[in-house]
Amino acid sequence: MNAPMSPAEASASALDAGQSIGQLAVELPGSTAVFRRLKLDFCCGGHLSLAQAVAEKGLDLQAVLDELAQLQRPASLPEVTEPGALIDHILVRYHEVHRAQLPELIRMAHRVESVHRANPHVPAGLGDLLEEIQAELLSHMQKEENILFPMLKSGGNPFVQHPISVMRSEHVDHGAALDKLNALTNDATPPAGACNTWRALYSGIAQLNDDLINHIHLENNVLFPAFEAQAQKAMGGGGCGGSGGGCQCG
Repeated sequence: MNAPMSPAEASASALDAGQSIGQLAVELPGSTAVFRRLKLDFCCGGHLSLAQAVAEKGLDLQAVLDELAQLQRPASLPEVTEPGALIDHILVRYHEVHRAQLPELIRMAHRVESVHRANPHVPAGLGDLLEEIQAELLSHMQKEENILFPMLKSGGNPFVQHPISVMRSEHVDHGAALDKLNALTNDATPPAGACNTWRALYSGIAQLNDDLINHIHLENNVLFPAFEAQAQKAMGGGGCGGSGGGCQCG
């Protein structure tokens, strides 16, 4: 349920078949998985335009462009705040995207670590860290999809605070993992002379970072608060301690 783009946005973001395949691999996170499946060499053959690379393989250029276009993501956050619609947006824009983006990032990370192991800038341990992030995210999203989101879609209840607090705690863990990721990759900044695979890897990590931050923001600051307030009211509490006297944390 990605927000539709305006005609101006669609025009600005239109893919250019004359662009080099290597540049597309770097600028469009997720495209490397498409290129690998179609056996389009974006690393050593990255100087070729997409049109040339596709023609040499006898592929349908428009079909490839259409598939790549599906990877483009709106930069703005949704205006919708109605819980059911917001949950649907989170499932499509973030849960599905995380599941799609992490396996390719893990593959590229292990590849870069192996091929460039003699390079002093190689992010040693990056593949393992991404695998940890993937495992934690998959577990987290499954709990949301199977337990919390159905609860919220049904209107919530006085006991919804517990699963929400668990999700908030795990969000803190996700933030700590992103800090490790950014430290290991110099804030997703590839070193001078990095190959297309290395640059594409870091471009994908930058998108993962932005996606996960926006994902957490929508849940923590838009979706959860109304249900927490409703639950506190139903339980007769008005503050952090449930005493009705307001928050005394500050």
